[in-house]
Amino acid sequence: MKSLSSTRLLAVLALALTCQLGLANEARPLADDPVAEKRLQAISNELRCLVCQNETIAASNADLAQDLRREIRGMIQAGQSDQQIIDFLVTRYGDFVLYRPPFKSTTALLWIGPLLFLVIGIAALQLYMRRRARLLQDSHPLSETEARQAEALLAEGGNDAQGKGTAP
Repeated sequence: MKSLSSTRLLAVLALALTCQLGLANEARPLADDPVAEKRLQAISNELRCLVCQNETIAASNADLAQDLRREIRGMIQAGQSDQQIIDFLVTRYGDFVLYRPPFKSTTALLWIGPLLFLVIGIAALQLYMRRRARLLQDSHPLSETEARQAEALLAEGGNDAQGKGTAP
């Protein structure tokens, strides 16, 4: 019985070691060429992960980001320039893949949108404040009779509360 469990343990360890060796081989090509590593990082930092959308390809662990890094690495090894690589990815995925898309008719909303939302928010706030000010101006203060009645009610309510507090 003990030999069966030790055999399972050895099998699990062998599997874990095999997985670790496979991962180490994937990163090896970058370590061989530090210039290619720097180019890959520079390009990957300029591109948006299409899965995560708020991360660069360099920072993302998504499968698509890993595939794109592998593709970029291959293009670097093939001797393509940084601009050629970026142009290829833009052709394939559109301007959305760029962290800083160029200003043109198809990306105008990306550039103008935040400013547009800010202006709309400020206009809505001003409209609200004007309406509120008008409502406050339209409301009239209490007449002298109403003010005396309110004071009497408040004084009476205060006396009741004091009277109840002293009663046994």
